[in-house]
Formats: sequence, C-alpha cells, structure tokens
Amino acid sequence: MELKLLDSQGQAAGNVSAPDAVFARDYNEALVHQVVVAYQANARSGNRKQKDREEVKHSTKKPWRQKGTGRARSGMTSSPLWRGGGRIFPNSPDENFSHKVNRKMYRAGMCSILSQLAREDRIAVVDDFKVEAPKTKLFAQKIKGMGLDSVLVITDAIDENLMLASRNLVNAAVVEVRQADPVSLVHFDRVLMTKGAVEKMKEMLA
Repeated sequence: MELKLLDSQGQAAGNVSAPDAVFARDYNEALVHQVVVAYQANARSGNRKQKDREEVKHSTKKPWRQKGTGRARSGMTSSPLWRGGGRIFPNSPDENFSHKVNRKMYRAGMCSILSQLAREDRIAVVDDFKVEAPKTKLFAQKIKGMGLDSVLVITDAIDENLMLASRNLVNAAVVEVRQADPVSLVHFDRVLMTKGAVEKMKEMLA
C-alpha cells in the first residue's frame, strides 16, 4: 500500500510504503460500528443519579382522606405519579456501561478504519511535524498553510511545544500512536501521520 507523502506546504512529495495488513484491509462496517460504540460507552463515567421515593424530601402525611373527596386515593406525596415525587426506576451511579471488545477485534477495527481513510485519500504522511514555540497561532498557521481544516495529527513522539500549541483548537488534535482511538479517526476529515508513527502503527496493529 502506498500513502501520499506531503511536504511542509501540504504539497505532494512522493509516496510512502505502508503495510497492507494495516492500510489495505476490507472495510467492515459492522465491526467499526461495534468498536466505536464500545469506545464511547467505556468512556462514560456513570455518575448520573436520580432519587427514588424513599430519597426525595416529602411528608409521610396522607394528602387527603381515603374516601369521600371525589379524587383518586393517595398515600403520600413521594409517589412517582406526583410532581416532585421519586422515580420508579432511578438511574444509579454504580451502573456499568462498559462494553467488552476483544483485542483482536479492536485491532481489526482500527485497521479497517485506517484502510478506508487511505482509500478515500483522507490520510497522508509527513517526515516530521513540529512547531518552533508553544503558540496556538503558529500551529493554526501551519495546518492552514498545508490546506487542512479538520485534522488529526498522529506522531511517534509529542514534544511540549506541539502539545501546548494544539490543545486549544477544536478542529485539530495531536496524539501519539498509542493514544489514537477509533472515534477521533472517524471524526476528523483528514489524518496526518509522521513516518515514525506509521512504523509504530505497523508494530501495534500488524
């Protein structure tokens, strides 16, 4: 598999050989969907909480007598039928949202995403990616000069300048190879990888 090599101006400067096992697999939509959903579910903190009828603040006094009023009988104001009453099946903070995905399936899903990005010409390679100072303006100018609006940069190593310069932009992100996730790969329009990142990706997924 050949990936496009870009120079510092975003112009084509040749091709880079990439392993077919990672960048030339068939697209498995069902597997990609499962991997993405599992990643998002495993990121949930599960801290939502609702009160049941025992936990809401209320009086145990009967609102009105049982018979003779013409209204439906009612025992106390904590009833789920009442405004301000407790929930019947409240959400609990100890609820488990995690999905299990086998390591082989996760790697196959990542390879499927990378292969589809390569077929759609949404992934490219650069020799190196750095900024001279930890300035967001410099990073924004660099990706704009390369003609990139929404980009995920995957590097083999992130220096402090690059990390500080990129963290305040919503249309760009910089991660190391081991931090690349399926949601980010799907979310951004373009993916930019360094040559070292391609080799590390091969070691991880091939």
